[in-house]
Amino acid sequence: MTYADPPAPIPMQPGETPPAPSGTDLLSPGGQPTTWVFNPAYQRLVDLWLEIVPVMDQLTGTLDEPYEQARSRDVWDAPVADRYVHDLAEWRERLAAYRQAVLSSISEQAADTPRWVPGRTGAPHAFS
Repeated sequence: MTYADPPAPIPMQPGETPPAPSGTDLLSPGGQPTTWVFNPAYQRLVDLWLEIVPVMDQLTGTLDEPYEQARSRDVWDAPVADRYVHDLAEWRERLAAYRQAVLSSISEQAADTPRWVPGRTGAPHAFS
């Protein structure tokens, strides 16, 4: 079974640089230069995606093999076989919907999460 997964969060690429500073940068108070770091929250989404996809593929493979065997009349030729194949097909559809929901959730969260955030400059802050 093939899937049309939503776009994956993009990990930091070798040589990727933070956004270039601009004259209208609102994140540079007092004219101090802003240091940027790759967003740890975005990196967690990348890591989660890389952890979840192999598990989903393994679950799919676990259902695919019995489904293909059950569809073969060489293995089982009885009226109950059709019900078994129907049940397995339903579980495969549920798993596909679950995969789509989980990966879409991660993808949408990554789309709403900035890749780069201002880093701490070492200035004192209240309650830090």
